[in-house]
Amino acid sequence: MTTLHTLLRSHVDDGTVPGAVALVAKDGRVEVAAVGDVDTEGTAPMARDSIFRIASISKPVVAAAVLMLVDDGLIALGDPVRRWLPELAQPMVVRTPGAPVDDVVPAARPITVADLLSSRAGYGFAADFSLPAVGLLFSELKQGGPHPDAVAPPDAWTAALGRIPLLRQPGEAWLYNTCSDIQGVLVARVTERPLGEFLAERLFEPLGMTDTGFSVPPAALDRFTSFYRDDLTLADAPDGKWSTPPAFESGAGGLVSTADDWYAFARLLVDGGSVAGSGGGRRLLSAESVRLMTTDHLTPVQRAEGALFLEGQGWGYGGSVDVAAVDPWNVPGRYGWVGGTGTTAHVVPSTGAVSVLLTQRAMADPTPPALMREFWRYAATA
Repeated sequence: MTTLHTLLRSHVDDGTVPGAVALVAKDGRVEVAAVGDVDTEGTAPMARDSIFRIASISKPVVAAAVLMLVDDGLIALGDPVRRWLPELAQPMVVRTPGAPVDDVVPAARPITVADLLSSRAGYGFAADFSLPAVGLLFSELKQGGPHPDAVAPPDAWTAALGRIPLLRQPGEAWLYNTCSDIQGVLVARVTERPLGEFLAERLFEPLGMTDTGFSVPPAALDRFTSFYRDDLTLADAPDGKWSTPPAFESGAGGLVSTADDWYAFARLLVDGGSVAGSGGGRRLLSAESVRLMTTDHLTPVQRAEGALFLEGQGWGYGGSVDVAAVDPWNVPGRYGWVGGTGTTAHVVPSTGAVSVLLTQRAMADPTPPALMREFWRYAATA
């Protein structure tokens, strides 16, 4: 009989990953497995509270923060973001996606808050990474990989972004990644405080997410895993890039966390935006904001153009939403995402099911590896 532990054990034993922690919650029970070691040297066993660089499963967390500001009445979904991000007040758009970056036309309309949340602002990765406008995201913004030490502070980063043309007109296409970083800057600008500080007060502390943030404090470094490239060469050690606070707190992929911390966030979505407490519960997000997060906002054409990343699914706010039963684990409304550091997390709002998998091996490309797919199958059928 396959269990969560035996599934992970098989991938540790065959050398796929040095270790992994996974959590599956459904039908009133929670199964957790921690297998293997925190590094390839075997210096310590993996534990339930091991800390990982969670990469792009940071995106739903930051989208929730933006929607908190909507709930607070500080911003509205239809608001142009130029009020808080004047660097993006007059965006230019390349004439065609493959055009040189100086062959541009004015944007047909302003970028809105909703454009950022749905990743349709016009910035981001397309299926063709060689497009000139996409290339600037790598060279000028350092998009595309976990390297917080290389990214400029928010104001300088946003100024550089403002000099890069949009790949598509606002609202026209779903493009990956960059909009989540812009969301993080937006939260900081609206609240006039660092993104991490806002997240800690409004999300992490109320939810008990004690090990989630943009860096790992010294007292917790003994629980921080090493991180490896796809070829299993060392990319970052526990005392490396995430051991000190970064200049740029990346809403697209900068958080560290644990399986139980992300599960606490997932429970917030399952419970419609409320968190249980001794006082009878506390609402952190409106039910409408949770609904918007977990609802597909893309057109069929936009989903098709994003197929390299989405594999036939749609996109809510900060994460994908299942709309097609491409694979056995696809359930209508299933919400979540994957992270390039080898992480994945999903919630099914209709059933309350939650699945979280954390590993230390980078993905080779946007296609989820076999371990992820086997985990999703297990979570759907166990």
